[in-house]
Amino acid sequence: MALIAIIDDDPDILDASSIVLTSKGYKVVTADNPGDGYKIVKEQKPDLIILDVMMNEPDDGFFLAQKFRREKLETPIIMYTSVSKSVGLEFGTGEIVPVDDFVEKPISPDLLIEKVEKLLRLHKVEE
Repeated sequence: MALIAIIDDDPDILDASSIVLTSKGYKVVTADNPGDGYKIVKEQKPDLIILDVMMNEPDDGFFLAQKFRREKLETPIIMYTSVSKSVGLEFGTGEIVPVDDFVEKPISPDLLIEKVEKLLRLHKVEE
């Protein structure tokens, strides 16, 4: 079963996401800050990363995603955000924001599973 890393400073989001994913049989590791998140990704090599945009700093998630890509980490990344709703921004994937998908918080369990399964299939990871 795939290993998923969740990096978010909100303990409720970490708990809820972990419960949803483990109930579907995924293994989950979590971190509540970018430093620990970087460490678990490098050490445990997850099959997918779920990363919050805003943690200690408003752009921690962007910087961490860019760091992973600069280091040639090709693991798919889903970015959790509530930024676009609150400030009216639309984000796209690409070089500036090198993630595979965005998800608005709060996310429904069904949509989370759908997005995780889609990215794991696209990257040919055994679910």
